[in-house]
Amino acid sequence: QMQLVESGGGLVQAGGSLRLSCAASGRTFSTYPMAWFRQAPGKEREFVAGISRSGGSTVYADSVKGRFTISRDNAKSMMSLQMNSLKPEDTAVYYCASDRTPSAIIRRMRSNYEYWGQGTQVTVSS
Repeated sequence: QMQLVESGGGLVQAGGSLRLSCAASGRTFSTYPMAWFRQAPGKEREFVAGISRSGGSTVYADSVKGRFTISRDNAKSMMSLQMNSLKPEDTAVYYCASDRTPSAIIRRMRSNYEYWGQGTQVTVSS
């Protein structure tokens, strides 16, 4: 079992920044790759960024590459998403997720992730 709790969402103007956090408890955090997904109204939940077990490797969706940075602190069982140069199209509920298995690679499909947080709303005004 694993519990994930996101925080840090809010309302920001276009061009601004936000930092999301995900606090994990339960199973050993460092064993599993982690990821951020987001879901905008009327759209499918989509992959945003993922990070390997050690934090040494990261992958990003093309839409956020160069603007968002994912990181993790295994000692604190925490993951973060630094979001800069935010755009109105970044408006969504953001979810952190933990992979089903201790995969050596970072996976992008929702079905590969077993545990999810409750989500935090990010709204970017134009």
